[in-house]
Amino acid sequence: MDQTTLNIIVVGLSFALYFGIAIWARAGSTSEFYAAGRGVNPVVNGMATAADWMSAASFISMAGLIAFVGYNNSLFLMGWTGGYVLMAMLLAPYLRKFGKFTVPEFIGDRYYSNTARVVGVICLIVISVTYVIGQMTGAGVAFSRFLEVESTTGLFIASAVVFVYAVLGGMKGITYTQVAQYCVLIIAYTIPAIFISLQLTGNPIPGLGLFSNMNEGLPGGVEAGVPLLVTLDGLLTDLGFNEYTATTNPWLMALYTLSLMIGTAGLPHVIIRFFTVPKVADARWSAGWALVFIALLYLTAPAVGAMARLNITTQFWPEGIQGEAVAVETIENDAAYDWMQTWEETGLLGWEDKNGDGRIQYYNDGNADMAALAEERGWAGNELTNFNRDILVLANPEIANLPGWVIALIAAGGIAAALSTAAGLLLAISSAISHDLIKSVINPNITEQGELLAARISMAGAIVLATYLGLNPPGFAAQVVALAFGLAAATLFPALMMGIFSKRMNSAGATWGMLAGLITTCVYLFLYLGVFFIPGTNALTADQYLFGIPPTHFGPIGALANFLVAYVVSRATSAPPQEIQELVESVRVPRGAGAAADH
Repeated sequence: MDQTTLNIIVVGLSFALYFGIAIWARAGSTSEFYAAGRGVNPVVNGMATAADWMSAASFISMAGLIAFVGYNNSLFLMGWTGGYVLMAMLLAPYLRKFGKFTVPEFIGDRYYSNTARVVGVICLIVISVTYVIGQMTGAGVAFSRFLEVESTTGLFIASAVVFVYAVLGGMKGITYTQVAQYCVLIIAYTIPAIFISLQLTGNPIPGLGLFSNMNEGLPGGVEAGVPLLVTLDGLLTDLGFNEYTATTNPWLMALYTLSLMIGTAGLPHVIIRFFTVPKVADARWSAGWALVFIALLYLTAPAVGAMARLNITTQFWPEGIQGEAVAVETIENDAAYDWMQTWEETGLLGWEDKNGDGRIQYYNDGNADMAALAEERGWAGNELTNFNRDILVLANPEIANLPGWVIALIAAGGIAAALSTAAGLLLAISSAISHDLIKSVINPNITEQGELLAARISMAGAIVLATYLGLNPPGFAAQVVALAFGLAAATLFPALMMGIFSKRMNSAGATWGMLAGLITTCVYLFLYLGVFFIPGTNALTADQYLFGIPPTHFGPIGALANFLVAYVVSRATSAPPQEIQELVESVRVPRGAGAAADH
C-alpha cells in the first residue's frame, strides 16, 4: 500500500470517529451547546481541555520554533504551562462558582453593564479570530502534505470538517470529540519521538534521550558517546549558526514568557471549559488532570525539536562538514532526500542546487568564516531556500525514515491538534455573539431554539472568516498564536482578575481598561506588523521596534495600560453597588467560612 493511501485511510478513520461522536452528542439545548449541560466528568474535561489547549501551535509549530532557534524558544514551554497554572489557581474555580456560560457574560454581570459586556465580546472576538488563524494554517499544512494537495485546498478541507462536528454538536459534541482527538494527537506525537530517540541515543524516553549520549554509526561525522546537545552545538557552529543551547537577551525572554503566561490565563476558549463541570471542586480537579495530560506532550517537545534539527543537519552533511569528500549520490538518486521532494510539492519547502553538485549545502552564508569556507569549496550559497518551520514535526518521521504507519499516524495527530483548538475557539466566538450580544443585548426575548439557531449561524460565519484569514496568515502558526496571547493578556486577563479580586473595580474602570489594553496592543501590532490581514504587507525590522520590543512580546505592556486606566477611572467614579461587592465577596470566600471562623 502506498503512503498516500495509508494516510487517507488513517485520517479518514479519525474523521469518521469525530463525526460519529458529533452525531451521538448532538446539542439539543443552549445549555448543552454552551456548557455541555454542566455534566462533564473532571478527568474527561481535563483531557478535553488538554486537547483544546494543545493546538496546532503546540503540536505542529512549537517544536519547529525550538529546533531552529534553540534554547531561547523554550520560553513557549514555560509561558504556556506557567500560564495554565495561573489560570487554574486564580481564575477557573471562581469563574465556575459565578455560574455563567461565557467570559463576556461574567464581565457583563460582574460589572453590571451591557457596555462592558459588549467590549468583552469585541475583545473575545479579536483574540479568538487571531488565534484561530494559526489553527487553520496548521490544519492546511497537515492536509496539504498528507493528502498531497495544495495548502489552500487543505485549509478548505479542514474548514469543512470543523463545520460538521462543531456546528452540529456545540460544546457537548466538541468535548467528547476533543477527548478522541487528544488520544490521537498524544499517540501520534509520542510514537515517532520514541523511535527517533532510540535511533539517536538508544533511550526510549525522548525527554531523557535529549540528555543522553549519541549512538554509534550515525551520519554527519557524529561521534558516539558524546551528549546529544553537545553534538548539536558543534554541528551548528561548524555551519556558522549560533549554538543550540546559547541564550540571548534575557530581558526579552522574560517579557515574552510573561506575555504568554498572562495571555494563557485570559484565553476565553480555555476558560469556558471550566464551565462544563458540575461543581467548583471539579473545576480544580479538571485543571489538575489537564496539566497531567499536557505534560505528556510538553516534556517531549524539546527532544523532538533538538533531534529533528540534528537529523536535518546530518542528512545534508552525511560525512560531516570537516570530512573528506567521498562518492556522493545526487539528490535525485538518494532515497534520503525523497521526503524533501514530497514536501516541495506543498510549496512549504524549497531548495536550489546552485553549483550543480547534486547536494544541498545548508549553512549560514551570513557568517564571514563560513562564507570564506564556502568560497574555498566552490559553493554558491545556502541552497535551502525555503523551510517553513511548521512542517518540521510532520516531516520528522520521514526525515528519520520511520515506517509508513507512523507517518500516517502523525498526519492524523497534526490534523486533530489543529481541529480541536479551532472548534473551541469557534464555539467561544459563536457563544459570545448569540448569547452575549443577541440574547443579552439585542433581543432578550429570543426563544431557546432561536438562540441555538443563532449560535450555529454565528459559528458558521466564524468558520468562513477564519478560513479567509487562514489563507493569508501573518506568520508561522506559533507566531500567530503568540499575537492572540498578547491580546488576551492586554484585555480579558486584567478584567477577570480585577473582577474577582477587587470589590472596588466598577463598570467604567473595567470598560475603559479593556479598551485601553485593546487599542494600545492593536495599534502596536498594526504599526509594526503592517495591516497583517491584507496580503503583501511586510513586517518592519527589529531595529524599528519600540524600545526593541517585538509585537509578540507586547502583551504585558498592554496589560499594564489596562490595569492603570482601570484603576484611575474606577477611583474617579462611584463605587459598585453594594450587591455587586457582596457578589464578589461570595465568589471568593467559600460558603460558611465566616460561620466556621466563629467556632
